[in-house]
Amino acid sequence: MRGRTYEEAGVSLAAAEEVVERLRAAIESTGAGGFGGFAGLYPLEEGRVLVASTDGVGSKLVLSRRAGRLHDAGRDLAAHCIDDVITTGAEPLLDLEQVAELVEGAAEVCREAGCALIGGETAELPGVYREEELDFAGTCVGIVDRDRLIDGSRCEPGDVVLGLPSSGLHTNGFSLVRQLVGDGDFDADLLLTPHRLYVEDVRELRANADVKALAHVTGGGILGNLTRVLPEGVGVELDWESWERPPVYAWLAEQGVEEDELRRVFNCGIGICAVAPEAPAGARPIGRLV
Repeated sequence: MRGRTYEEAGVSLAAAEEVVERLRAAIESTGAGGFGGFAGLYPLEEGRVLVASTDGVGSKLVLSRRAGRLHDAGRDLAAHCIDDVITTGAEPLLDLEQVAELVEGAAEVCREAGCALIGGETAELPGVYREEELDFAGTCVGIVDRDRLIDGSRCEPGDVVLGLPSSGLHTNGFSLVRQLVGDGDFDADLLLTPHRLYVEDVRELRANADVKALAHVTGGGILGNLTRVLPEGVGVELDWESWERPPVYAWLAEQGVEEDELRRVFNCGIGICAVAPEAPAGARPIGRLV
């Protein structure tokens, strides 16, 4: 039997990469930087940089609604946006809204991250969304001193790749997951575990190591996201057996998703990758730059 793939579910990562390259020149012509990274950068006065990321929960929201877990979807949205911003070394500041459950979930994560939930908008689009469907998007804004900016430019062969564990699928790959589930019942505890927030983990790591790069493992898997922050000519070798994956990955394999597709689409149990000259005590090395 041929393995189940993300492209069959309607998402082409290769096509998305081509579009991103076409957009780069237009975006950077406006004065913004960081295009292709996890968050946009805009230089401010006094050596500071404004950092911003806008994202949604994606089609995980469809399963969250079916399972009655919109509160967790709110956590997903806030954690996803905040985790993108902290990859630059910035402290998150924020912006959101939809249903009370969604906002309460988002607010819960914002309190954990020490940032403010400052508003948002709910759009009613009957010509776009089908009846009973909804969408939810947010923006996180942060500030970082220019000399504290993490951009991957100092990475070099020999540096160690450290992995921070994920809680599960986080918020990516759900077009494929929804195809696997179909219209039947599903294990919400297994599939909809909220996206993990990494603010405190990253602060602790930076206090104990010279962190040269941070990659938020979203759509495109570990290699697809880590290579986005590495200098040209620098690659990565991972030890894929050096960490334990959450149980949901065994379920995906049982549904016919092959190992290559798991690595290409999902986080495979690592939510944030960090690059440092060496691994501090307590950190989990998962590979090395080459």
